[in-house]
Amino acid sequence: MISVSNITKEFQGEPIFSNISFNINPKERIGLAGNNGAGKTTLLRIINGEVEPEEGEVVIPRDVSVGYLPQEKRIDLAGTILEETLKVFDFIGDLKDRLEEIHKQIESRDDYNSRGYHRLLEEQSAIMEQLRLAEPEKLRGKAEKILAGLGFEPEAFSQPVSNLSIGWQMRVELAKLLLLNPDLLMLDEPTNHLDIESIQWLEDFLSNYPGTVLMVSHDRTLLDHLTTRTIEISNGKLYDYKVPYSRYIHLREERFEQQAAAFNNQQRQIRQIERFIERFRYKNTKARQVQSRIKHLEKLEKIEIDERDQDVIHFTFPPAPHSGKVTVLGKSVGKHYGYKKVLDNIDLEILKGEKIAFVGRNGEGKTTLARIIARQLSHEGKITLGHNVITGYYSQDQWEMLDPDKTVFETLDDVAVGDIRKNLRTILGAFLFQGDDIDKKVKILSGGEKSRLALAKLLLTPSNLLILDEPTNHLDILSKDVLKNALLQYNGTLIIVSHDRDFLQGLTTRLYEFRNKKIKEFRGDIFDFLEKRKLENLKELEYQNKKQSGTKESSDNKLKWIQKKEKEKKIRKTETAISKLEDAIALLEDQLKEINEKLSKPDEYTSEIKSGELYVEHDLISKKLEDHFMEWEKLHEQLENLRHESY
Repeated sequence: MISVSNITKEFQGEPIFSNISFNINPKERIGLAGNNGAGKTTLLRIINGEVEPEEGEVVIPRDVSVGYLPQEKRIDLAGTILEETLKVFDFIGDLKDRLEEIHKQIESRDDYNSRGYHRLLEEQSAIMEQLRLAEPEKLRGKAEKILAGLGFEPEAFSQPVSNLSIGWQMRVELAKLLLLNPDLLMLDEPTNHLDIESIQWLEDFLSNYPGTVLMVSHDRTLLDHLTTRTIEISNGKLYDYKVPYSRYIHLREERFEQQAAAFNNQQRQIRQIERFIERFRYKNTKARQVQSRIKHLEKLEKIEIDERDQDVIHFTFPPAPHSGKVTVLGKSVGKHYGYKKVLDNIDLEILKGEKIAFVGRNGEGKTTLARIIARQLSHEGKITLGHNVITGYYSQDQWEMLDPDKTVFETLDDVAVGDIRKNLRTILGAFLFQGDDIDKKVKILSGGEKSRLALAKLLLTPSNLLILDEPTNHLDILSKDVLKNALLQYNGTLIIVSHDRDFLQGLTTRLYEFRNKKIKEFRGDIFDFLEKRKLENLKELEYQNKKQSGTKESSDNKLKWIQKKEKEKKIRKTETAISKLEDAIALLEDQLKEINEKLSKPDEYTSEIKSGELYVEHDLISKKLEDHFMEWEKLHEQLENLRHESY
């Protein structure tokens, strides 16, 4: 058990929280709640030993290990993805060296009854137990499994970490922590850089985690599915609820209501006493009763009402200008980045007023298509925007594109036109920029503040097509709720890229899944889609096992599930092989086309034709093409068989 006792922490002389205490018990699943700035990250860093409190202490037993994943972290860029992941077990080499040293010392000594000899035996036994628990021979397999769960393709394991974006580097850092398997696992916004499939994998992994999990997250669905306890930090105080997040919200409202009722009753009682004192203060016959009531008031413990956290954005999108029936029409849309094909021959149609979600794993082209529709990227094929369509685009790195040397006010003032300029302070106030905040330079703002400023900027030009790419990153749960409500009331067309399941629920009626350079339409809600796609793997198995009785039936279900996952893995592997083969065929066809063009111009390529060089090259490429097409047919046949077996 870990004990957090009477912790007080201040920032620039102001208390973040005061005199808070709680215990962390083995195998608990705890969500840490509170608005941005409440002190959640600070508390995690205090428990991790990175920050010292002004008062109080954290007591961690010597045999309890602690692992901490911050929101952002600089990573050593040396080595490959797999090598970097396995670095967390560098200490195993030191243990083995020490064990060998102990073996030599034991062999050279004959003082078998001495205390020193027994100490060596005890250390030897402890190191051997550490190595047994670490299972060094299984580490590589475990690391590959965790990396795959977090979205890395097997062929990427040998790629340098330095080639990865910050988001994918943070996935490596998360993989290292999960592989290390600490007794207390502390995660600060672990889903910020994950897609829906990786989030669900993490959810299942943590559900079966053998240690304790303490988590800060703005993913309400993850908190509800995983946690059984919610600790809230609010106005410097700590409130401990033995329930998941949604139940905690309900109980918190009850707490506010009970406090308000108790406060009002006490105030009524105080007013009655004060009236009695005032009325009879100068009457000798009531002197004793007056003094008694004065003492009662002095001793009365005043009830205080916890201030509700009101720091949440509040806004609505301006009415959408009139537009035609069809908002977006795409025909044979494709996109290459160099030799890498991201989108291939895509058709889509989005009608006026529809709210569409783009979902799928990171790297499958969701952001690329969003940028193409927003006229941010060149592309193959044709994208047509309907009559009078005005686009408002919010990219996931929108806040990074703000001018760091401008103030908050200048950022909006530079793009505002007409009468709306008179309302800039009101708009900024709605996004929590008040008083001196509007004169702050963008470069000193937090990630959450920059995101709010970028959203405020989006309001300045009325649009009838909103394209939002991960708009909830860096927003707390209350602000996400306000944004969702504003989008529900928005009367234009919406395209949204998001990995936040709770945010998408009830917001969109149709979605496009991005997979293998294609998109597939699904009509319905995000959770309908997840159920259909069977992404909630272990939960579905758990549900089936509960409904069915008998150990044999449960075992059979588990076996079927394992077989199903193995088959899905084979399908994905075959699809990847086909995709690679198609790229190779396209390249060979281009080469063959180039040779044929040369052969058709004998005057320009006389020497190559006479030497037979071009004919030899033509035959070699033709033979390769023939082999590739045979392999392509074979793989397609395998894929059809696998898919047939799956249904």
